[in-house]
Amino acid sequence: MEKENTLSEAIQSETKFASIKDYKIAYRSIGKGLPIILCNRFRGNLDDWDPAFLDALAQKYQVITFNFKGLASSTGTPHETILGFGKDALDLADSLNIDKFILGGWSLGGWAAQVLTTEFPNRITHTILIGTKPPGKVSHSMEEIFLKTAYIPDYTLEHETILFFEPTSEISKKAAVESHKRINKRKDKDPKVRPELWEYYAKSHDDYINDPYKSREKLMQTNIPILVISANHEVCFPPENWFELNQKLPTATLITIAQTGHGPQSQYPDMIARYIDDFIETN
Repeated sequence: MEKENTLSEAIQSETKFASIKDYKIAYRSIGKGLPIILCNRFRGNLDDWDPAFLDALAQKYQVITFNFKGLASSTGTPHETILGFGKDALDLADSLNIDKFILGGWSLGGWAAQVLTTEFPNRITHTILIGTKPPGKVSHSMEEIFLKTAYIPDYTLEHETILFFEPTSEISKKAAVESHKRINKRKDKDPKVRPELWEYYAKSHDDYINDPYKSREKLMQTNIPILVISANHEVCFPPENWFELNQKLPTATLITIAQTGHGPQSQYPDMIARYIDDFIETN
């Protein structure tokens, strides 16, 4: 049973802005300890991380969430490459005088995290990947229902259940309701990512598939510990894409969670935070 945090540090956290060259990156920071910087999903803003998950991580770590350049409350022109998305995390770390850090990413944020890990391995101690896929071309594609639902302008609870949970599971549907309530407790909402900017995600996806950085190959040679958390029914990025690489990735640990979907950290915030902490402690 996941416990409810009535005094959420994440919900009450202040939105701050880091000046990077001629633009600003919006971010929030809670907790103390080793820093974890989290890269967000397609269309995600600061409010789209489940506060219970952030609070659970913040019991032991400094947890930093942010908006990519030009998206939601961050300013500037969005990036067209996935490395550009990833470097936002590095630029934010530099602005906050953070040298080495734990890097996390959910969905598209997981692409950014992987490329940043392979391009700047001296800055990353551990990489945490949630609901994402490896670089380059993959064999298993997202389901059509995800693609159709993901581009609906305003998500309802029903849409969130399809996108981030497992609609065939009563356990998961109940968790979707609770997560929706937690996320919507915050009063000062972060702006949504405007539809006319979604094309930048598509451009970064093309870049990620083409993999000019050879990140797929570099992940097979890395010494950075990588934790991959997925679902038994991942409508967006099936874990089978990781199964095919599991013998080839020397530092990767793969966990699949029963009766969950694309956002397992929203269904089981405390449990996923414990998995992450255990992984960091033992690697």
